[in-house]
Amino acid sequence: MLLTVSTTHRPATDLGYLLFKHPDRVQEFEQSFGSATVFYPEATEERCTAALVLDVDPVRLVRSRPQGTPDFSLAQYVNDRPYAASSLLAVAIRRVFSTARSGRCDARPELAGTPIPLEVRLPAVPCRPGGEAGRELLRRIFEPLGWEVDARDVPLDETIPDWGPSRYLDLTLRGRVVLADALNQLHVLLPALDQAKHYWQAPDEVDKLLRSGGDWLATHPERDLITRRYLGRRRALAREALARLEELDGRSAAEVEPETDDSGRPEGQGEPARPPLNQLRREAVLGVLDELAAAGATSVVDLGCGGGQLLADVLARPAYAVVAGTDVSAVGVLATQRRLRVDERSLRRTPDRQADALRARISVFQASVTYTDERFAGYDAAVLMEVVEHLDPERLPALERVVFGEARPGAVVVTTPNADHNVRYPGLTGFRHPDHRFEWSREEFAAWCDGVAARTGYTVERRWVGEVDPEVGAPTQMGVFRRG
Repeated sequence: MLLTVSTTHRPATDLGYLLFKHPDRVQEFEQSFGSATVFYPEATEERCTAALVLDVDPVRLVRSRPQGTPDFSLAQYVNDRPYAASSLLAVAIRRVFSTARSGRCDARPELAGTPIPLEVRLPAVPCRPGGEAGRELLRRIFEPLGWEVDARDVPLDETIPDWGPSRYLDLTLRGRVVLADALNQLHVLLPALDQAKHYWQAPDEVDKLLRSGGDWLATHPERDLITRRYLGRRRALAREALARLEELDGRSAAEVEPETDDSGRPEGQGEPARPPLNQLRREAVLGVLDELAAAGATSVVDLGCGGGQLLADVLARPAYAVVAGTDVSAVGVLATQRRLRVDERSLRRTPDRQADALRARISVFQASVTYTDERFAGYDAAVLMEVVEHLDPERLPALERVVFGEARPGAVVVTTPNADHNVRYPGLTGFRHPDHRFEWSREEFAAWCDGVAARTGYTVERRWVGEVDPEVGAPTQMGVFRRG
C-alpha cells in the first residue's frame, strides 16, 4: 500500500517538522501485520513529498488475528486487498503519524494549525462499486472537507485492456487543509471506503471514530453514510455513534425522527416544511436570554453545551459580556471550542489582543451538572437545553442541588421533550433519542418545575416550543425559573 503527501508551502521541507519525520532519513516501523516505511522521494524548498509504504505480510496478518475473529484462510494469500488502501493503512497512519495527527509541532507551532497546500495520492482505493459511481461517492465524501477530487480507473491488467477497469480507483486529493485534519480524515475515510476492516470491531470503535472525526464528521452531509461504512454496517455501534455525533452537532432527537416536521406532520404534505425543532428551540431559548439581558443580565452559562450552536448564537449578542459552556463529554467540549475558535490551535492563529479578549469573554470546560463545581457559580443566567432527560431519574435531585441550590444563577432556562406529543411522530416507539433516560408528560414536567421552585426559592413560568397541538401540546416544553 502506498500513500504520498506533498506540499508546495514555502519552505516545503517544513513538512518534515509537521510529520516528525526527517526528510534525509528512511524510517521503518514494525506493525503486527507487516512493516511501514516512511521516506521522502523529493524534498526541496519548492516541493516536498512524504511517502508511507505499507508492506503487508499475510502470514503475520493471520497469526496476529485476535481470538474469535473470522478466519479468512486462503483468501489472505490470494486476494488483492493487501495491495489497496484499507483499514491496515489507516492503522499505520494512526501509529506512524500519531504526533502529527494530534496537531502538535514544537518546531513550527504556528504552522501546525494553519491550512497549507496539500496533495494526497492513494494509487489504489477500494470504492465499491467503482467506475463513475465510485468517483461520485469519493466526491460526496471528500469535497465537503475542502478537497478537489481527481479519481481515475485502475485497469484490471494494464497488459490486457479488454479486461476493463478493476474495482479500485487511483485517487488524488488537492486542497488547502491543516495537515492534522487531513490525516484524521484519512484515518476515518479509508476504512469507510473499504467497508471491510481486518480486525474485529469492539464497542471502543465508536470512541476511535469520534476521536478522529468528531469535530468534522458531526457536520458532514454524508455523516450517516460514512459512520455506517466505517463501522462495517454493525447497526448497534452505528446507532451509538450517530447519537453521539448528533449531540456534537447540537441536533435534537426529534430531528432524528425523519419524514416529519416539528408539528409531527409528514414533510411536504399540505404545507411547506417548517423550521426544524432544534432551530425553534434555540430561538426560544435566545428569546428568553434577550428578555433577561433587557433586565440587566450580562453573563450566561450553557450547562450541556453539546456542539456549541447555542453558544455561537449567544456570542453574537454583545449584551452578554461573559459566556461559558460546559459538557460532560470531552469530545463535545473540543467540538465547541473549535466551533467557537477558542481552542488553543485557533487562538495561536489569532492576533494577541483578539485572543486575550476571547479568553476573557469565553470559557468552555468539561464538567457534570450533577457534581458540585465552583465554576458554575456567579452567572446571571444558566441554560439546560435538552439535558435533564439524559440523566437517570435518581440523579435529578443532584442536578437540583448543584444548579438551583449551589450555583444559584439569577435565572435558569430548562427545555425537555413533551412525551405527550410523541404520538404525533409516525413510527416512533419508545423515546425520541437512544440516550434518553425518561421523557416527561406535561403533567410530570409541571410537577417537577413546581417542586424545584418551591424547594429552592425560584418562581417558574412554563412555555411551549413549536406548534401547539390542541390535544397533546407542543413537541418541546420549557421552564423559565427566576430567583426570588
